[in-house]
Amino acid sequence: MQLMAGSAEVARWFLPFVLPLCFAAAYTDLSTMRIPNWINDILGAVYVILGLFIMPTWADYGWQLLHLPIGVAIGFLFFSAGVMGGGDAKFIGAAAPLVVLADLPALIMIYAANLLAAFATHRLAKHTPLSRLAPQWQSWSVGKNFPMGFCLGGTLAIYLALVAFFGQ
Repeated sequence: MQLMAGSAEVARWFLPFVLPLCFAAAYTDLSTMRIPNWINDILGAVYVILGLFIMPTWADYGWQLLHLPIGVAIGFLFFSAGVMGGGDAKFIGAAAPLVVLADLPALIMIYAANLLAAFATHRLAKHTPLSRLAPQWQSWSVGKNFPMGFCLGGTLAIYLALVAFFGQ
């Protein structure tokens, strides 16, 4: 059954390289309220290097690579509006080549559901004894700010997993 437009084989190649970076983005944003540049740099490099070998055609590789500057531009619009931090904006740009344009509606739904779940989970943990499991995390004490890397990393991981299982 095909639910996603992306290539299942391509997603399976990307997953082992991208999942640790998604986890690192979520963890570092929860603990320090920032996504380090090295995560975004490696995430972009994964597509640039691995994509050369696994994308079906050069045209596919090029069009997907074009998503990077577009993703950065969109991320920085959100950053300029004060919706998210700079690391989050760079993560969106670095992750954009991994997303097939035809899957954008599905990605937006995954992101919306993941944002709600991540926000509820974070706030629940913050205001219960669960926060004592990681008392040094800065995300507990930054007021109304929220570590967007928690849901951005999760969204990319869920998207690639769904494409790997339900893609073309």
